[in-house]
This record gives sequence, structure tokens and C-alpha cells, in this order.
Amino acid sequence: MSAVSDTARPLPEEHAKAERQGPLKWLLARFGEQMPKGLYARALIIIIAPMVLLQSVLTFVFLERHWQTVTHRLSTGTVQNIAMLIDMYEELPKQHNVAMLTGLAAKNLGLRVRFAPGEDLPQVRSKPFFDLLDTTLSDELERRIGRPFWIDTVGRSDFVDIRIKLEDAVMHVLARRSQTYASNSHIFIVWMLGTSVVLLTVAILFLRNQIRPILRLAYAAESFGKGRPMPEDFKPRGAREVRQAAHAFVEMRDRIERHVEQRTLMLAGVSHDLRTILTRFRLQLAMMEEGSELEAMRADIDEMQAMLEDYMAFAKGDSGEAIGYVDIGEILNEVSSQAHGGKADLEGKTVDVRMENKPLVVRARRHAFKRAISNLVNNAARFADTVRITAAKSDGILTIEVEDDGPGIPEDERELVFRPFYRVDRARNQDSGSTGLGLAIARDITRIHGGDITLDQSSLGGLKAVLKVPV
Repeated sequence: MSAVSDTARPLPEEHAKAERQGPLKWLLARFGEQMPKGLYARALIIIIAPMVLLQSVLTFVFLERHWQTVTHRLSTGTVQNIAMLIDMYEELPKQHNVAMLTGLAAKNLGLRVRFAPGEDLPQVRSKPFFDLLDTTLSDELERRIGRPFWIDTVGRSDFVDIRIKLEDAVMHVLARRSQTYASNSHIFIVWMLGTSVVLLTVAILFLRNQIRPILRLAYAAESFGKGRPMPEDFKPRGAREVRQAAHAFVEMRDRIERHVEQRTLMLAGVSHDLRTILTRFRLQLAMMEEGSELEAMRADIDEMQAMLEDYMAFAKGDSGEAIGYVDIGEILNEVSSQAHGGKADLEGKTVDVRMENKPLVVRARRHAFKRAISNLVNNAARFADTVRITAAKSDGILTIEVEDDGPGIPEDERELVFRPFYRVDRARNQDSGSTGLGLAIARDITRIHGGDITLDQSSLGGLKAVLKVPV
């Protein structure tokens, strides 16, 4: 499993294909790119989008139907009362009607009425844009009274000023806003927004509790894929489907661990039996007389011993080693020091170590990680005179490059050399001391750590092995 992957993005040719299929599909593809990728964000959108749409429809229906209807009826009732007062003012004797109408309007109709003889109407003001009250009230005054009038719906916060031109006076009417239009719409808005906030809070808390088990399962799977122990407190939680997935993962992990343990125990038994036979061979050779044939047989036994160790390392994968903090610089220095003795492949070779980040400390299996790097360096030194090792850490990825000036590997065989026992006969031919498992073991150890190894052309002219692991 390679932990180094790019974020999935539509390629340019995919854009061109979508454009050829039609503008709608192209727009949908571009819209999909902008949508959030996380499950938590998508679930919130699934909850919030219908809620916003529903509230928008309800608000429109309320303002367009209920509020407008109630405002129209209230304006109609107020204008009818004014029309009745005008009729009474014109029909009753003048000496009694003013005081009586003013008292009746204040007591029974809730209107403040005043008559101003000889007064003219003020200049007509422009009506407020999108003012439902001004439009509705003006229409009712024109339809039911049919006299010149002047209204002010914005001058005073709590009242509406209405002035009507009569034959000998101007009638002043002050009516409360609550008498002319539905003034409780803000209550509806407050309740709507308040309930929305409560519902969204509950939805967010509920979603977080539902997403958390999924994230813990993903973290446990990632840790297991990198060869790290799972969290001690991990157990199936959450919804039924999430618990089923967690149970399936735990069972899969147990089966894999049992399989690896059984294979390791079996190979350990085979290794023990073979080592016993090799030890017997050594004892028998020790009792024989020295000679050239004896030296050749001892060399064959040593080679068999080395092959057996390589087979065991490949089969086991060093997965039993505990994970700890490892100084990569220290490991590289140990590997490069083998060039000054103690390792035949590196003896007399030039090994250059470059560190871009110091100190470079990561969590890994120390002995296994050192073995993977040593295999890459030994493989390079076996066919080259100069080996360059470069280590750096960036964006949570540890990258180690091993380059050489050897003959390299053909591009079509760079993936095949990671197969066990595969050899490149043309450039890196079969020689003594090589079992064909070095690169296979190195990749296996790297993948246990959640990374991978790739091969490329080196700037030195030979092969470049690039080891990447997440840290």
C-alpha cells in the first residue's frame, strides 16, 4: 500500500471530454470540484440545504400571502373608519360634529382626528420603494374615499399620518401602525431563525458524534496499514453500519495477524531444522583435512546460511519489531560507515550522505528500516563506484534517495526487479552473495511502514531508488 498519493483532480482531458458531452455536464463537473470532499461537510450540506430551502419557501409564502392579506384587511378597516368619520362630519351640524367626532374616533376607533379649516395638503412625497403599507393604504384611500389625500408612513415610527382634503378643511388622522398593517412579522422571523439555530446546533452535535467513530476507524486502519499498533481504546462504536464495518476490520486484522504469525512460526521451524543441518555440515567439515575443496564447501555453506537469513527476513518482513523514534541521520551514517570495512559490497566504495533536515527523527522500526536502506545501498554499490544518499522530510513524507553511477536498469524492468529472485542478466548479472531478495525485502519493509519504493534514472548516470514513507 502506498501512502503517497495525489489528491484526485479531473485531468484536462476529462474537462475536454465533459465539454464535448455538453455544457450541463461540464458545469456539473466544475461544481463537483468545488464541493467539499469530507463526509462531515457533505452531511452538513445535506441537512442545511433543505432547511434553508424550506425556510425560504415559508418566508415567501408568509410575506406574500399572510402578511400581505392581513395588511390589506387592516388598511381597509382603517380607511372605512375614516370614510365613516368624513360622512358624519359632512352630515352632522357643524357646531357639534367636530368635538363629537374627535371624541368618538379617540374612544371607539383608536384614531386621533383633527380638522384644520383653510389648510392645504403638503407636497406629495415619493413613495418608498417596495413599501407594501404605503401602496396598500394609498389604493384603499383612492378607492373608498376618492378625495385628495397625503400620507406619511415613514415619518413617525409608531404612527401613520393621513391627511384628507375636505371642502372647507383638511382632516388630520393619526393611526397606529398596528391598525394599518401586520406589525408582528418580526416575531415570525425571530422564531424561524431561533429554531434554525437550535436545529443546526443539534444536527452538528449529532453529526460529530456519528462521524467520530468513522474517523477513529479510518485512523485505526491507517495505523494498521503502516504497521503501527492500533489505539488501545479502539472498539466498534457509532451507528449499526459503522459498528459492522469496525467489527469486520477487527476480524480482518486478526486473520491477517494469525496468518503472518503462522507463516513466521512455520518458517522459523524450517529455518531451525535447516540451521541444524548446516551446523552438522560445519562440524563434519571441521573434522576433515584442509584443502581447496574444503574451502569451497565452506563457502557454499556460508552462502546457504546467508540465503537462509534472507529468506527468513523476506518471509517475516521484520513485522515483529516495535515502533519507536528513529534518527535517520544516525542510520545513514551507520550504513555509510560500512564503506570503511565490515561489508564487502561497500568496501572501497564512495558513499556520500546528504541531509536536508537536521535532526531527522521519525517513528519507525529501526532495524527493519536500516535493513531496507542497507539493501538499497548494497544493491547500488554492487554495480557502481559512487553512491549518493539524500534524505529529506516535507509535508509529512520522509524521502530517501539512493543514487549510483552504475549501469542502471532498463525502464521496462524497473518494476520487475522487486519480484523475489528476479535478476537482470544484462546489466546486473547474477553474482555471488546475491539472492535476488534485496529489493523485494526493502519494498516489503517500506510498505509495512505505509510507503513505497520506486526506481528512476539517476543524475549520476545510473539508477535512483526513491523511498517514501509517511511520518
